[in-house]
Amino acid sequence: MTLDAWILAGILLVMFAALVSSRIAVDLVMLGTLTLLVVLGLVEGKSSVSGFGNEGLINVGLLYIMAAGLKETGAINLLTAKLLGRPKTVREAQLRLVLPVAFLSAFANNTPIVTSFLPVIDATAKRCGLPATKLYMPLSFAAILGGLCTLIGTSTTLIVAGLIIDHNSEFPTDPQLTTFSMFTIAKVGVPVAIAGVLYILLVGRRLLPEPKEDPLDPEDSRQYMTAMRVEPGSPIIGKTIEKAGLRSLPGLYLSRIDRLNTTVIAVGPDEIIQQRDVLVFVGILDSVMDLQKIRGITPVASDSEHTDYRPSMRTVEAVVSNSSPLVGQTIRDANIRSRYGAVVVAVNRQGHRLMGKVGDIRLLSGDTLLLEAAANFAARHRHSKDFHLVSEISGASALRHDRAWISISILLGLVVALTFGIPPVAGALAAATLTILLRCCTGPQARDVIDWSVLFVIGAAFGIGHAMQTTGLADVVANGLIGVAGQFGPVAILAAVYVLTVLFTMFITNNAAAVLMFPIAYATSQSADMSFQPIAVCIAVAASAEFSTPIGYQTNLIVMGPGGYKWFDYTRFGGPLTIIAGIICVTLASSMYGPLSDSPPETIDDVRTESVRMLSEPQKSFDG
Repeated sequence: MTLDAWILAGILLVMFAALVSSRIAVDLVMLGTLTLLVVLGLVEGKSSVSGFGNEGLINVGLLYIMAAGLKETGAINLLTAKLLGRPKTVREAQLRLVLPVAFLSAFANNTPIVTSFLPVIDATAKRCGLPATKLYMPLSFAAILGGLCTLIGTSTTLIVAGLIIDHNSEFPTDPQLTTFSMFTIAKVGVPVAIAGVLYILLVGRRLLPEPKEDPLDPEDSRQYMTAMRVEPGSPIIGKTIEKAGLRSLPGLYLSRIDRLNTTVIAVGPDEIIQQRDVLVFVGILDSVMDLQKIRGITPVASDSEHTDYRPSMRTVEAVVSNSSPLVGQTIRDANIRSRYGAVVVAVNRQGHRLMGKVGDIRLLSGDTLLLEAAANFAARHRHSKDFHLVSEISGASALRHDRAWISISILLGLVVALTFGIPPVAGALAAATLTILLRCCTGPQARDVIDWSVLFVIGAAFGIGHAMQTTGLADVVANGLIGVAGQFGPVAILAAVYVLTVLFTMFITNNAAAVLMFPIAYATSQSADMSFQPIAVCIAVAASAEFSTPIGYQTNLIVMGPGGYKWFDYTRFGGPLTIIAGIICVTLASSMYGPLSDSPPETIDDVRTESVRMLSEPQKSFDG
């Protein structure tokens, strides 16, 4: 082991310790490590940043944009709303949840799918009287399991596929590694997903934590009044209040319906919704925001229709100041649209129930207005004398329901293109471009949805992985794997690669774990004379299917807060699933992708002899 390899090993140990401590952001730790390696000369400057141009990394960024189109058009809810329905038991709710989520995650990025389902789960749990803690973790696990079934299902598989492409182009004279097609990983991923879904349904009620008593939410005292008009062609026209799902919205109360020359005060569950009805709700902020995203109803603007430009607007809270010219005027007469370029969506008056129509409310100092306004409204009026406080509510833009099927068509087109062999980067680039050009999401939304920290982590991991190759550390670790597992045969070596990848994933992100394991796995395959494709599949699955910690996959962290989970909750429920996924993956990968070894020894003694021979040979160089 060279001096450079020892230095790199020490730096990596410090890096892992920093990641485990969670005191510094993952992207900063990875970029800082890469910088140190460049300064010490352990990796060349050009090689250190080459990962940021890797095809797999670019594909991940582009697919974030396509997934934004699915989210901003409400396509995900359109596909799953009827499937979720009104479950009566926890098991039924889990069944209705995990199946559509797993299917969608096979073809779209997991993160936006999980974030889109968070309010759906909250609403379903409250409406049906079910514990939400039994649903949030199954949501994350189902998204991970579904992502194992296709090339584009998870960013990890895309990264591994990109690494293979890069290796083949960098070493054109070497035997070329088998690249990943759209469904290469499905041979292993689909069985793992099926077993995972069955595990969730069979033991989810027992191993998931029981709900805790939630403290009083201060938002509960902020009751907004909002009015929504039923637009022509709305899918809820002709339905009862109950069938339309408006009867028991969490934290929201349908106070009345304004209909032509009459008003329905006591709104019963069997009341039929008619076109142009104005539905007046009173409720907390989060529920009012969810209401804005229901297809076929739009806020009643005080002075004009504004449905065409709603998706490009931002939602802002503004508190009327005592010196504001709005004080004493009704919303209709205040000309808020022409004065501020904004439209009043809802009004809150602390401790008072507002009556009458929204446009007739006479504003007082201290009233909180929920506005739909231009993107620069908050910046322009943050220090205005007209308002005490102006704050933008992130992620609250109106959905582009009319473009939902366009977004779905783009997704289907991408799946078909990749199935017939179109290069992934070409397909992802076309899908992202069409998503913006066909107005499934805006340019700013496309930029905002990309998780740049994830891309920075992946790019830095490529540089660190290259240092592991050039210093020979990857060969050292590979020989160690063979020395320990090689005496038990190729399947044991495959299992050792899987376990080591899982351990890496427990400390760092899934994508970084895959990148760092790639050179080790390749060196292992070369030294043990094994086929690389089953090893590559095991890396892709192991780096994604780590369920025992909240940091193993990004979606696990996303649901940790809403579900009120602790670290041990993941270990108790996800630990067995991690083991099950590993056993299935190693077993199938060893037989599904051709012979595991080109010249496997016939006996255990032969394996032990071969391992000793390889360890006694001079260390191989990784440069071809």
